[in-house]
Amino acid sequence: MCGRQAMTFLVGLTGGIGSGKSAASSLFESLGAAVVDTDVIAHELTAPGGAAIESIRNAFGDEVIDARGALDRAAVRRKVFADASAKARLEAILHPMIRAEADRRSAAARAPYVVLVVPLLVESGGYRSRVRRVAVVDCPEEVQVARVMTRSGLSAEEARAIMAAQISREQRLAVADDVIDNGGDLAALRPQVEALHRRYLEMAAVS
Repeated sequence: MCGRQAMTFLVGLTGGIGSGKSAASSLFESLGAAVVDTDVIAHELTAPGGAAIESIRNAFGDEVIDARGALDRAAVRRKVFADASAKARLEAILHPMIRAEADRRSAAARAPYVVLVVPLLVESGGYRSRVRRVAVVDCPEEVQVARVMTRSGLSAEEARAIMAAQISREQRLAVADDVIDNGGDLAALRPQVEALHRRYLEMAAVS
């Protein structure tokens, strides 16, 4: 298995908030792919005792750290939506740490291929250049809003504000090698993921 890192076949999985990236990645994992989720890594880095906490505290103060010692996501969301420079400072702390850990986990994977889940994959040239395929999980915007409201308890206005801060659905689809339609339920999602899994196994075998 030596030299595995250079041969790892990476599929970048992305989509807007509420599109169903987690559902799709869970299906890929159940079929035998390795999944490296940058959101999971970000939560680990910003959990109590996480590697990013002190750097964030130094940059933004105690008001963005909650009583448990974790990142207060609501406080940070208010701060970065109101201030582009604050968003840039936060990203400068988190993104290199997330990317380094994602690279480490991808290289260590012992699966036929790796699904790298990156919400900002299209916006980030660093990830776009790492992956061999870009798979976009897509659904109508009204479905996104409903899912975000149900999952996060946000209002429709708050959900739409988050979506507006991301690139558009059309921009995301324009760079997709593969599109996964997740406008329906899990039963409709599964056969699409299974078909892509077979394709990725074939591509990984000859890469």
